[in-house]
Amino acid sequence: MLDDIQKNQIKKESIFGAKNYKPLPVVLERGQGEFLWDISGNKYLDMMSAYSAVSHGHSHPELVKTVIEQVKKLSVVSRAFYSRTLGDFLEHLVSITGLDVALPMNTGAEAVETAIKAARKWAYLNKGVKQNQAEIIVVDGNFHGRTTTIISFSSDDSYKRDFGPLTPGFVQAKYCNSCSCSEGKCIESLESISNLINENTAAILIEPIQGEAGIIVPREGWLKEVRKLCDKENILLLVDEIQSGLGRTGSMFAFQHENILPDGLIVGKALGGGILPVSAFIAKQEVMDNFIPGTHGSTFGGNPLAAAVGKRALELLVEENLIENSKILGEELKLGLESMEYDLIKEVRGKGLWIGVELNNSSKTANDLCMDLLNEGVLTKETHDNVIRFAPPLMISRSNIEWALEKIDKTIKRF
Repeated sequence: MLDDIQKNQIKKESIFGAKNYKPLPVVLERGQGEFLWDISGNKYLDMMSAYSAVSHGHSHPELVKTVIEQVKKLSVVSRAFYSRTLGDFLEHLVSITGLDVALPMNTGAEAVETAIKAARKWAYLNKGVKQNQAEIIVVDGNFHGRTTTIISFSSDDSYKRDFGPLTPGFVQAKYCNSCSCSEGKCIESLESISNLINENTAAILIEPIQGEAGIIVPREGWLKEVRKLCDKENILLLVDEIQSGLGRTGSMFAFQHENILPDGLIVGKALGGGILPVSAFIAKQEVMDNFIPGTHGSTFGGNPLAAAVGKRALELLVEENLIENSKILGEELKLGLESMEYDLIKEVRGKGLWIGVELNNSSKTANDLCMDLLNEGVLTKETHDNVIRFAPPLMISRSNIEWALEKIDKTIKRF
């Protein structure tokens, strides 16, 4: 039950803010670790982590310390000058990916736009594609952000409606699990990609696990086959790991489950430690070398504060065994959800601490379930109308996973 203090804050956002979000009715004020508190003092378990941005937990003391120390020294100078923290951050970022060069940005969507520009430049300067003819293959169910170019290749019409004219240069193939293959290498998806490749194809842009589509996990071996196809046809493989990367799936990056290396990697969200917007595009040398001064940039991208926080966030993933915790507790969370044999549950899927529960058709929606969980002290959010996601901070304890499972079971049982 909302009190007058919360109602007043919700009213202010409704009056003075654009209505491009539909939040759950709770006004949050404070966070620590895997917990959040509203302005009335009620405590909640965060099972969403701001779409994977808060993997380290809220207000991590080491990251707060890093922010305070760096703010006292230098926060922003733009890339017109070198700064003390950026080189160390980029070196660390490159070393964990296996790639060569990184270009820092702020938001995930900016990093995706960077990848698109890099792929097109590579196509013209390295592959010899005629100017303004480059094409990038995407897949259905994709979500890479909400800029005009990115929504232009979305398969969700609601993202594109009334925002035209849209950006050309993208063609859409089938994602693995969106086709009808019952087993094997997902031949239908691979053929749909292969059929779209021509002399103008610059790259394939994919999420190794689709987040907003409902935590869609492709069949084992699919990404490896896509990698082989890219090698055969001389096209770039661009992997968007803004949500799936940095330990979320129980590996540093989701592409590592398939033992492949992309030509370009997009990261964000958890890179900022749940404190700042920090993102990057990391790529092979020949892809990144086409950027010269003036061809791309960002006033805030790679600023001293962001670089200091980003480097410490990467270090903490290893120092605090967050990736291993994601793997172990993610398996326990998934098994716990799979053991709930209710008619409402159609499928449980995911890797690490990134689980989607798809609901069968019912008078109740995933949003209804999120509302009931809110009343039980568990915070998360649905994607589309029929999938509820569970993605807690990677530092969550086993006891709190067990507590969450009890609350989820209790809530679903009531439906």
